[in-house]
Amino acid sequence: MLRFSKKLRKDYESQWLFANVESVESTNHHAERCLRPAVLWRKRSFGNHSAAGCRFTEQMLTGAHTLKLQKRSVFEYLKSAL
Repeated sequence: MLRFSKKLRKDYESQWLFANVESVESTNHHAERCLRPAVLWRKRSFGNHSAAGCRFTEQMLTGAHTLKLQKRSVFEYLKSAL
Protein backbone atom coordinates (compact mmCIF):
# COMPACT_ATOMS: atom_id res chain seq x y z
CA MET A 1 0.00 0.00 0.00
CA LEU A 2 2.87 2.35 0.75
CA ARG A 3 4.34 1.84 -2.74
CA PHE A 4 0.94 2.58 -4.30
CA SER A 5 0.52 5.83 -2.37
CA LYS A 6 4.06 6.93 -3.24
CA LYS A 7 3.32 6.35 -6.91
CA LEU A 8 0.07 8.33 -6.64
CA ARG A 9 1.91 11.25 -5.06
CA LYS A 10 4.68 11.08 -7.67
CA ASP A 11 2.24 11.13 -10.60
CA TYR A 12 -0.28 13.54 -9.05
CA GLU A 13 0.46 16.41 -11.46
CA SER A 14 0.06 14.30 -14.59
CA GLN A 15 -3.09 12.61 -13.28
CA TRP A 16 -4.83 15.96 -12.84
CA LEU A 17 -3.39 17.72 -15.89
CA PHE A 18 -6.79 17.64 -17.62
CA ALA A 19 -8.22 19.82 -14.84
CA ASN A 20 -5.67 22.58 -15.46
CA VAL A 21 -5.15 22.44 -19.24
CA GLU A 22 -8.24 22.88 -21.38
CA SER A 23 -6.90 21.01 -24.43
CA VAL A 24 -6.22 17.79 -22.47
CA GLU A 25 -9.09 15.29 -22.53
CA SER A 26 -10.17 13.84 -19.20
CA THR A 27 -10.59 10.36 -20.66
CA ASN A 28 -8.75 8.12 -23.06
CA HIS A 29 -11.77 7.79 -25.36
CA HIS A 30 -9.75 8.92 -28.39
CA ALA A 31 -7.25 6.10 -27.91
CA GLU A 32 -10.05 3.61 -27.32
CA ARG A 33 -11.83 4.72 -30.50
CA CYS A 34 -8.61 4.25 -32.44
CA LEU A 35 -8.20 0.69 -31.16
CA ARG A 36 -11.84 -0.34 -31.60
CA PRO A 37 -11.62 -1.53 -35.25
CA ALA A 38 -8.64 -3.76 -34.41
CA VAL A 39 -10.44 -5.24 -31.40
CA LEU A 40 -13.57 -5.94 -33.45
CA TRP A 41 -11.50 -7.54 -36.23
CA ARG A 42 -9.75 -9.76 -33.70
CA LYS A 43 -13.08 -10.89 -32.21
CA ARG A 44 -14.61 -11.67 -35.60
CA SER A 45 -11.59 -13.51 -36.99
CA PHE A 46 -10.52 -15.33 -33.80
CA GLY A 47 -7.12 -13.64 -33.94
CA ASN A 48 -3.91 -15.12 -35.32
CA HIS A 49 -2.31 -18.49 -34.76
CA SER A 50 1.34 -17.56 -35.25
CA ALA A 51 3.80 -14.87 -34.26
CA ALA A 52 4.28 -13.95 -37.92
CA GLY A 53 0.51 -13.59 -38.36
CA CYS A 54 0.31 -11.33 -35.31
CA ARG A 55 3.13 -9.16 -36.61
CA PHE A 56 1.54 -8.89 -40.08
CA THR A 57 -1.81 -7.92 -38.57
CA GLU A 58 -0.19 -5.30 -36.32
CA GLN A 59 1.55 -3.71 -39.27
CA MET A 60 -1.48 -3.76 -41.57
CA LEU A 61 -3.89 -2.35 -38.98
CA THR A 62 -1.41 0.34 -37.93
CA GLY A 63 -0.77 1.31 -41.54
CA ALA A 64 -4.47 1.35 -42.41
CA HIS A 65 -5.34 3.49 -39.40
CA THR A 66 -2.49 5.92 -40.10
CA LEU A 67 -3.64 6.33 -43.69
CA LYS A 68 -7.22 6.84 -42.51
CA LEU A 69 -6.06 9.62 -40.17
CA GLN A 70 -4.21 11.20 -43.10
CA LYS A 71 -7.39 10.90 -45.22
CA ARG A 72 -5.57 8.71 -47.74
CA SER A 73 -6.86 5.58 -49.47
CA VAL A 74 -5.45 2.31 -48.14
CA PHE A 75 -6.13 0.65 -51.47
CA GLU A 76 -4.31 3.37 -53.44
CA TYR A 77 -1.36 3.24 -51.04
CA LEU A 78 -1.03 -0.54 -51.32
CA LYS A 79 -1.45 -0.38 -55.10
CA SER A 80 1.37 2.16 -55.41
CA ALA A 81 3.56 0.25 -52.94
CA LEU A 82 3.26 -2.94 -54.96
